[in-house]
Amino acid sequence: MGNEALARLAEERVDHRFKGLPPDAGGLTVGELAAQRRNLFTDGFTTPVLALSAERLEHNLALMETYADRHGLAFAPHGKTSMAPQLFQRQIERGAWGITLAVPHQVRVARAFGVERIFLANELVDASALRWIAGELAADPHFRLVCYVDSVSGVRLMDAALRAAGAGRPLDVVVELAAGEGARTGVRTDEECGAVADAVAATDTLRLVGVAGYEGEVPRADPERVRAWLRRLVALAAAFDEAGRFAGLDEIVVSAGGSAWFDVVADVFAEIPDLSVPVLKLLRSGAYVSHDDGHYRRLTPFNRVPGEGALEPAFRLWTQVVSRPSPGQAFVNAGKRDAAYDLDLPVAQVVRRDGAERPATGITVTALSDQHAWLETTADADLEVGDWLGLGLSHPCTAFDKWQLIPLADADGTVVDYIRTFF
Repeated sequence: MGNEALARLAEERVDHRFKGLPPDAGGLTVGELAAQRRNLFTDGFTTPVLALSAERLEHNLALMETYADRHGLAFAPHGKTSMAPQLFQRQIERGAWGITLAVPHQVRVARAFGVERIFLANELVDASALRWIAGELAADPHFRLVCYVDSVSGVRLMDAALRAAGAGRPLDVVVELAAGEGARTGVRTDEECGAVADAVAATDTLRLVGVAGYEGEVPRADPERVRAWLRRLVALAAAFDEAGRFAGLDEIVVSAGGSAWFDVVADVFAEIPDLSVPVLKLLRSGAYVSHDDGHYRRLTPFNRVPGEGALEPAFRLWTQVVSRPSPGQAFVNAGKRDAAYDLDLPVAQVVRRDGAERPATGITVTALSDQHAWLETTADADLEVGDWLGLGLSHPCTAFDKWQLIPLADADGTVVDYIRTFF
C-alpha cells in the first residue's frame, strides 16, 4: 500500500470536524495528538466518543489471518465495513490477498492509498466509473480489479463504456450467482449464468475469471441451506471450467463469505475438485475487524466451532448521563447520529464514576433519538447525572460510518492512535 498516503493522515489537523476529541487539541496534527498518548477518560475527550480497543483489534486481525491460512483460503476482507485505509494496511500486512469493496467511491479511496488488488462485490455499469477504472488499469500494471456481472445487458453496458474509454487491458469479472429467488443481485438460473458468460466471452474488454456470490442472502439461511447454495456455486465453477470458459487463465476465482457463515464457506470450499488450473478460494468476511456486541456476536461461526477461537467486540461508545428525570428513566447524550442501530439497539455495559468502572446492572437502552439514548433503569441501577456509560454496539458496518476519526485505545484508556474513515 501507499505508505506516503498513509503517513499524510498523521498530518491532518484536528478541529471541529471530529467528534469527541479534546477541544484543546484543536490545531494539532493527528500525529502530534497521538504522540501525547492522552487518556480517553481524563485528558479532555468529550462525550459521546467512540473508542476502538487496540488489544481486541489486534486479536481479531490475528485470528482471521490464522483461520484463513488454516483452511487454505485467500482473504479479501470487506473494506466497506470500516473504510479505514489504516486497517486495510494492517489486513494486507497480515496476508490478505486484497480488499473487497462495494461501490466506485470506495475503490477510489482504496486506490488513493495504494491498494493493488480489489474485489468489487457488486455490479458495475456506471460509464464514468468504468472510464476511471480503465485509466487506473492502464496506469498501473500491478493493479487488479475483479467485479460481479449478472446480466447480458450489464455486460453490454460495461463493454460499451470500456471501449469508449479506450481500455487497453480487460477488466476481470466473475458471474454472480444469486442466493435464491427473492434474494438480492445475481443470476437466478444456470442457463442465465451461461448466457452471461457467453456475453463476456464476446467482448475484448472483459475477461471471465470465475464465479462468486454472497451466502448471507440465502432465504431463511441455516447451515444446510447455505451449504446447498455454496455447493451450487462450486458446481457452476466446475461446469464453466469443463466447458472451457476459463481457458488461458492462471487461476480460477471462486468467492463467497460474509461474516455469519464463513465456517460453512470454508467447509464447502475444501470440497472444490481439481480444475484445469488452481482455484483462488477467496473469502470476503469483513465485520470481524471490530466484531460487535449484537448481530455478529450471536451469529459468528466461532460460536458453532469454538475450537477455532473467538472474536472479541472491539468497539465501545462512551456517553454521559445528562438527565435522570425519574427512578425508572435516564438519558445519555448519544443517539442515532452516534450509535449503530439498524440491527440492534446499543447495550449498556459499564458505568464509570470517579475513575472506577462497574457493570451497568439494571440499565437497558430502549430507544434512540437523534442525540439521546433512552434508558430504562431498575431499582438495582446505580446511575447519576454526570456518570459515563459505556455502550456496546451491534453491526460495525453502521458504526464506523458515523465517526471520521476514532481513538484507538489501550485497555487503560491510553489513546495510541486515531483511525481515519472515508465514507
